[in-house]
Amino acid sequence: MSNRPFVREEEAGPKAICACGRSGNRPYCDGAHARENTGKRPIVVQVEDGIVAWCGCGKSGSFPYCDGTHAAQ
Repeated sequence: MSNRPFVREEEAGPKAICACGRSGNRPYCDGAHARENTGKRPIVVQVEDGIVAWCGCGKSGSFPYCDGTHAAQ
């Protein structure tokens, strides 16, 4: 996991966000959860055009979005 968010300019549409922390393309899912049998699945969300702060620490109360939890660690 990361101690800061992944801030990305996103285009509207569905996004599959890594929940296992093992993707080589974080914050997006690359299927590592299935290859490594983590028991986790990606979080699929619909986003609008604009800047999104994706959670990097995995502890956000609003996962997959960053809520600043990483700053308190």
